[in-house]
Amino acid sequence: MARSKKSEDVVLKEKADIKRGKKEKKAKAEVKAAPQKPQVSEARAIAYNVRVTPRKARLVIDLVRGKDVKVALGILANVNKAAVAPVSKVIKSAAANATNNFMMDENKLYIKEIYANDGMRMKRYIPRAKGSASGLVKRMSHITCVVKER
Repeated sequence: MARSKKSEDVVLKEKADIKRGKKEKKAKAEVKAAPQKPQVSEARAIAYNVRVTPRKARLVIDLVRGKDVKVALGILANVNKAAVAPVSKVIKSAAANATNNFMMDENKLYIKEIYANDGMRMKRYIPRAKGSASGLVKRMSHITCVVKER
């Protein structure tokens, strides 16, 4: 009851074809199962622990909220505040994320949301009279900007 060489080869080839067919079916099923990503309509950028107090940052942020990105950067170029540099940097970063990562039109972008939250606080001491010391809190802020296309 020994099989001939040809019949064994045919059986092995059939088994290999069956295995390949199963793998191909699995691969096709995986390709079909991948869900399509929803269209992204906004981009964001966050700067953590910026060495500007949140109160001072909010003064600058309130000037540009809701404006077009180019108009906002023009306004910030003419404001003389310490928080202008980090705020404009975050706005530029959010705009770059929108154009490079999500293929949005740079001319249609506007600032949908922008806010400054409390960051870390550095606690220091300052020397006072008669050998005493007072506490000093150096505040930082997290600045978040969300841009969207009109």
